[in-house]
Amino acid sequence: MDDAIVWTDEVDPGTATAVAGAKMGRLSELLRAGASVPPGFSVTVNAYLRHCAESGLDARIDAVLAGLGADPDGAAVEAASRTIRSDVEATPMAPWLRAAVVEAYDELCMRCVEVNVPTAVRSSATGEDAHDASFAGIFDTYLGVSGPQRVIDAVRACWGSLFTARALDYRLRRGRSHHEMPIAVGVIELVHARASGVAFSVHPVTGKADRIVIEGSWGWGEAVVQGLVTPDHIEVGKADGRLLRYDVAEKKVVSAFDYAAGRVVEIDMPSRLVNRQVLDDEQVAAVAEAVRGIEQHYGYPVDVEWVLSRHRRPGDPIVIVQARPVTSVPEPAAPVAWSPVAMVNRHVFGGKG
Repeated sequence: MDDAIVWTDEVDPGTATAVAGAKMGRLSELLRAGASVPPGFSVTVNAYLRHCAESGLDARIDAVLAGLGADPDGAAVEAASRTIRSDVEATPMAPWLRAAVVEAYDELCMRCVEVNVPTAVRSSATGEDAHDASFAGIFDTYLGVSGPQRVIDAVRACWGSLFTARALDYRLRRGRSHHEMPIAVGVIELVHARASGVAFSVHPVTGKADRIVIEGSWGWGEAVVQGLVTPDHIEVGKADGRLLRYDVAEKKVVSAFDYAAGRVVEIDMPSRLVNRQVLDDEQVAAVAEAVRGIEQHYGYPVDVEWVLSRHRRPGDPIVIVQARPVTSVPEPAAPVAWSPVAMVNRHVFGGKG
């Protein structure tokens, strides 16, 4: 099947979201705009749809959901979720799809010049992170997945996360069907992270649009995203880049790669890093400028996940692993023109100036 796999750097940005889902589609858009994003590929929406049809999953899932009735209680939704996820994760890929995923993973290893390259396997549903209905945090991501069989298992687990109890309840309360938002899965290189975090082009609590808010901690960002660690909190003036505040947190947990287990795990933070400032002035400015550039590109406030590679030198770009709209603020004005060349010259999205 020729359309089972699409590469982030090769898919047409105009159709990227339709074939690779919202999360991976935005990475393709940002890559074309000049951002630094990890190399990777997506197991497409069409691959998922064909897999579900050919394996009989569609009929089995619909039967379970039909049994819920019009107004199921929480226990019934939880039970349906367990049944469906178990079925999705246990249903093997057809030989054609398995071969396509293995071939793509082998190619990614070649591109990264690494055997069994660790990856982030990320759910990327169509309709995810929309302005009117954000599914942020509902679907699964698996960090540090290495080896073809583990990647295949993680892809199936991401498919299953379309049917978490939270996702089922969310759709039921809004009268939406899972058929309206089929899922793709992204497989991207896991960047060796010195630090990671999230950043907002408006204040996520007050809605103030005059500042960029950055939260970050050591290692990979999963501990921050899951709320397991209190990150450093930084606020930067959007107009002039002036550092408005930097609150150093007591960071007690870190997401680190466990080579024996082949995945990212949460461990106690080394004592010398617990109360140490994560980002210096140059790094703060680089994250802020990247977020400003993404907001200007899309024309609306954004929530960005960023990674500071341990190999990064001053002036190098910050790696962007996700960008989505901030849905808690009023609709902004129409998008403004954005010049990647101008941004590069200001140390945004690449180049050393």
